[in-house]
Amino acid sequence: MRASRLLSILMLLQGRGRLSAQALAAELEVSVRTVYRDVDELSASGVPVWAERGRQGGFVLQPGWRTRVDGLTAREAQAMFLGGLPGPAADLGLGEAMASAQLKLLAALPDGWREDARRVSSRFHVDPIDWYRGPAETDHLPAIAQAVWGERRVDVRYESWRGTNRRRLDPLGIVLKAGVWYVVASHGKGPRTWRLSNILELAVGTERFERPKDFDLAAYWTESTRRFEAELVQGTAVLRVTPLGMKRLQNLGPALGDAAAASARPDRVKPGWQRVSIPIETIEHATGQMLRLGPQAEVIRPAALRHAVVRTVAEISALYDA
Repeated sequence: MRASRLLSILMLLQGRGRLSAQALAAELEVSVRTVYRDVDELSASGVPVWAERGRQGGFVLQPGWRTRVDGLTAREAQAMFLGGLPGPAADLGLGEAMASAQLKLLAALPDGWREDARRVSSRFHVDPIDWYRGPAETDHLPAIAQAVWGERRVDVRYESWRGTNRRRLDPLGIVLKAGVWYVVASHGKGPRTWRLSNILELAVGTERFERPKDFDLAAYWTESTRRFEAELVQGTAVLRVTPLGMKRLQNLGPALGDAAAASARPDRVKPGWQRVSIPIETIEHATGQMLRLGPQAEVIRPAALRHAVVRTVAEISALYDA
């Protein structure tokens, strides 16, 4: 606590200039006596803090003196080396800049902190890509990043489930989610989300656009993902499952696993089984999920899903019998 307070005093004096003991005490929520003790300790450690008397007096740093890294604590320095993901930085064309920035940060850190900062990158690694998936295509990422930064319109040829089309977009931001890059861009009516790997061609134009002043990328992404997930759910399925079936439901995703756990109750027909309710998307999609549960689950309703599972199993059986 005291080390943090000493650093806060140093940053306040460096940022605001002359401050009285009373002003520092109020800012830090400590007594004036504590401020005097802390200033004495800063001075003893080599920080040139001067005390000026009089009505306009107070504590002030020696003119021209500054800390080498403003307000950076040891844990904050470590966090910067952990947070600088080399993969995304390289995708954005900033790999060399990231390495250079880390070298400069190391040089600016006090001697006792450098080894700790180096140790972080050698002992912690963050991999944002999910299992059994390779990184998405990022051929157009540096160009779209420059367009976002420079507020320049782009012309793209985009492949969607409806086919291939051309669009002129106003790129507002870039998002990396689960190893996949997305572009948030306006196209006529407000912002939409476009998957970067589906962009077949991209050309950055010279025409600039005016970025909406009230657009918040993080807020948009949170709301759009919530809305997307809500729209995916088209119904509810009721199953009876074995204990192993409950475990397999967890592997289908946290949404299904949590829903099953919350709704589970003993099944009256098959002792030892449980009856659960889970959200489903389309019948086709849910059929594939049910097949992954194998004989550890039985669909009770909807009837369309039950019939689809029976039909698919019959087709598989006929294929292997042949």
